[in-house]
Amino acid sequence: MDFRFSEEHEFFRTAVRDVVNRLIRPRAQEIDEKNEFPLDLWKEFAELGYLGLRHPEKYGGMEADVITSMILYEELARGSCGFAMAATMQILMGTYFVGRFGSEEIKQNVLVPAIRGEKIGTICFTEDQSGSDLGGTRTTAVQKNGGWVLNGRKMWATNGPVCDFATVLAQTDPQKGLDGLSYFLVEKKREGFGHGQLIHKLGSRGSVTGELIFDNVWVPGGNLLGDGPGNGVRYSTDILNEVRVMTALNACAIANEAMNDARKFALERVAFGKPIAKYQLIRAKFAEHWAWYDAARLYSYRAAWMIQEGMECQFECMLAKMFAAEMCQKAVDQAGRIYGGNSFATEYPQQRYLRDARFVLFGGGTHEVLQNALGAAYLRKGSGT
Repeated sequence: MDFRFSEEHEFFRTAVRDVVNRLIRPRAQEIDEKNEFPLDLWKEFAELGYLGLRHPEKYGGMEADVITSMILYEELARGSCGFAMAATMQILMGTYFVGRFGSEEIKQNVLVPAIRGEKIGTICFTEDQSGSDLGGTRTTAVQKNGGWVLNGRKMWATNGPVCDFATVLAQTDPQKGLDGLSYFLVEKKREGFGHGQLIHKLGSRGSVTGELIFDNVWVPGGNLLGDGPGNGVRYSTDILNEVRVMTALNACAIANEAMNDARKFALERVAFGKPIAKYQLIRAKFAEHWAWYDAARLYSYRAAWMIQEGMECQFECMLAKMFAAEMCQKAVDQAGRIYGGNSFATEYPQQRYLRDARFVLFGGGTHEVLQNALGAAYLRKGSGT
């Protein structure tokens, strides 16, 4: 067993951390307060090539492996959760199916400019009555005139209010339920593609989120992404594994940033004649965080390694996300307690970490849905060790 990152991975982390420290962290508070898509920062980031991290070099990408991509996601969340959500939507979910299944024409017209940061993408799973329950999808796609006509409304689309294209999950055969779901590429230029309400979020601000409306939107037959209709759920498993590990590492980054800031505060804040870091109850919070954080991070990178190795790891990815999400909630709470009343002031970053941490309970699958699936799997076969 070898728990070390490769030299290439360590070099990549150092390079990304420098970018985050130089470009993103100084603007984290501004991004949160304005809650606007930071287009100027987006363009700077795109010029570095990271938006094409997972895609082939011939389209302007880096062809990076899964571990490398997870390093990027973790480091971005250290800087700004909002910007990290916007960027990872583009890098992973927003362009995943276009890069995997799109025709050469689609890749040239959509993927290449997306990698350059000239077009912004999103993916649409969620509706007002369905999130983790993909079987509740009501958006429909009906064959017509050599293409497909889409009708429906999608909620919680990250980058939705500013997107140029969307990968849309739609029902092509309602009689088949989950086996009738398919993914489609829908560009904003299509008649009937509209924007609904803007969602004002508690945290992850700056990753603008909203509703997308598809009103008799016709797309060409080639915009069906995949090997024929009805493969949506099968394809979803692949991307959801990565999304869950990405969310777990976002949670790790938020938690550790919160506790690192609390550490600095504890060493400087004097109460009853000495820094509060001298008190055992304060030290216990850091000791406990260290253990839980290391465990969550190991969990997450193990799952990432399993994805990279092509191993069956659906439940391991769920476990990583579930465990890291809970660790994150505890960490930001403990960091706030160390800050005391100051954690309630917007001048300090602790209130931002507390708000951002709530997202990881829902992103990548609602916590309770994952628990239910994991509990059922354990009852069927045990832990697998």
